[in-house]
Amino acid sequence: MKSDCRSRWWVVVIFAMAMAWVESAVVFYLRTLVNRIEPYQAVPLPVAANLGQAELVREAATLIMLLMVGILAGRSWRARLGYAAVAFGIWDIFYYVFLKVLCGWPHSLFDWDVLFLLPLPWWGPVIAPISIALLMIVWGTLASRQADENPPVREIWRAWGLSFVGAILALYVFIADNLHAVTQGGDAWRRVLPTRFQWPLFCAALGLMAIPLFQLFSARKAVSRALSSRAGDRVSKSKS
Repeated sequence: MKSDCRSRWWVVVIFAMAMAWVESAVVFYLRTLVNRIEPYQAVPLPVAANLGQAELVREAATLIMLLMVGILAGRSWRARLGYAAVAFGIWDIFYYVFLKVLCGWPHSLFDWDVLFLLPLPWWGPVIAPISIALLMIVWGTLASRQADENPPVREIWRAWGLSFVGAILALYVFIADNLHAVTQGGDAWRRVLPTRFQWPLFCAALGLMAIPLFQLFSARKAVSRALSSRAGDRVSKSKS
């Protein structure tokens, strides 16, 4: 069973790495076309004939593909979500690795990037999405291999509720400047160029999003203790 999970994990990882290359290549082409290899500059999202709409649909299609590979790889709802999280995390990290290979950017983990365009452009230093990606890989790996360990339903909902709050908070940090620009009307949000990242809020969001991971670690320890206790009981009975 463990060997099967390991094989599935590697299949998902290889798929995600291949998708990351496709993603980085497409972004490299687009940024070359609009002269935005360095995304952090005035009017970071220039209007080009139908490219904006096509890019929005492509991003949505990418997320659907990552979710689908998780659904195909997993055998339970938790394992499917776990594999999807692994796929997303690997894809996100290697996207930046391959983009560095293709065009020499990013120069550092603290370079600003336009992370997503839905529902508004997400701005943040490269290290921010990578931090979330690492969290997703660790959680996804544990979830895909511990699909039979089920904490009480109340604990699950509490953990995921707090994690959802963290995700919303992180989203706010990424789009905060654009939210303020939207109130100005027109297309002012296209000209937004953030200068300060709200690290305290982001770290709080990351901590909240990590709660399901801590829950899995706790469940794993509980199962290990239970198995050790049963093994000890069997040894005692055999001796008696």
